[in-house]
Amino acid sequence: MHVTAHLDLDVLAHETDSTLSVLLEIAAPAAPVVAAGSRPPGALEVVLDRSGSMQGPPLEGAKQALEHVVDTLDPRDSFGLVVFDDQALVVVPAAPLRDKAAVKRAIRGVHPGGMTDLAAGYLRGLQEARRAASAAGATLILISDGHANSGETRPDVLGSVAAKARADGVTTSSLGYGLGYDERLLSALARSGGGNENFAENPDDAGRVIIGEAAGMLEQAAQAASLLVTMSPAVRGVKVINDLPTHLLADGLLVELGGFYTGETRKVVLTFDVPALSALGLAEVATLTLRYVELPALVEHTVTVPVHVNVVPGDDAAGRLPDAVVRSELAYLEAQRLKREASTALSAGDPAAAVQHLAAASAGLARAMPAAAPSLRADLSDEAAALDALMADVRQGQIQRAAKTASSDAAYKSRTRGRTRSQDR
Repeated sequence: MHVTAHLDLDVLAHETDSTLSVLLEIAAPAAPVVAAGSRPPGALEVVLDRSGSMQGPPLEGAKQALEHVVDTLDPRDSFGLVVFDDQALVVVPAAPLRDKAAVKRAIRGVHPGGMTDLAAGYLRGLQEARRAASAAGATLILISDGHANSGETRPDVLGSVAAKARADGVTTSSLGYGLGYDERLLSALARSGGGNENFAENPDDAGRVIIGEAAGMLEQAAQAASLLVTMSPAVRGVKVINDLPTHLLADGLLVELGGFYTGETRKVVLTFDVPALSALGLAEVATLTLRYVELPALVEHTVTVPVHVNVVPGDDAAGRLPDAVVRSELAYLEAQRLKREASTALSAGDPAAAVQHLAAASAGLARAMPAAAPSLRADLSDEAAALDALMADVRQGQIQRAAKTASSDAAYKSRTRGRTRSQDR
């Protein structure tokens, strides 16, 4: 993978406290040319809510999408299905798809049940995913339309389970169906599990998401990507602007990036707090170390990128215009942070606070637009329209829709900024 760093300021004023922002563009390689039948097998585990509220089109639509997924996977790929209501049941043990007809018959035999013990289904699905995982790991997608009302329901607890699974090579994505599910819980699973947070309001959209998640598993160019930010002793602190899991280590801040699709370019923005520097000339800000496992070779790679900036007299630094691309990305990602805050407020029953967050995001985009990079004006304009639509939903009383849309949209645009979703291709 290739890493390019762009600074918003090419110089800092001597003996003056400064904030320096760095935009990283991390480009994954294009798909290698692979002979038919030689692609490494994948492993997909589906955990499907079959509680009573899924009866009818939601459950039938999910089953149809899963049959399509089975058709598109290679017989060497592993597939498993766990369903849950008030208990978990393994419908298709995770294994290579040697008998697709039998697997599809098992899927068609799933029928609605009772309550919603999401944790039971997820934990049993993880067991199956770990058992079937290849050297490249496994992907689990959890599909639910309701609030978990049995078993463990705390987002932080289940999020920690997803983080442990991610460390073991199992990526967790979530699909919230309809307007009755708990977006806080499904968001925690996807964020900590390194996968995608999806929202679908109807069976057609849900089907596209399910098929897209399976396609994404097969389109990965790299897994287990992480970025270690090692600051110079002269730097006070660093902030990751994207909504990504981070860990403070003895040698720096570790940022979890997850998997990369072939050909995608991911954007990550870091902001450094640089105190007044007494020495003129080139100053080291940080060293960035990207680690990832290349697929299908399963070879671990390391890319190191130093970040330096020139320290000049204050008169020389005065009047320098910041890089428009970096500042535009900052504005875009700040809008995602405020959108996430709005979703949290809506989930807590505070629409007035949500509107304040959304309005603040909209105002920030308006301030950024005049100086925005031409290449990013369309993104900022589209984001402003999305914020207007969310505020309209809130004011019209569509609280659940706005909460779920804001959560999933902010997750996609912040955690995987630059990616095109498989279901949108």
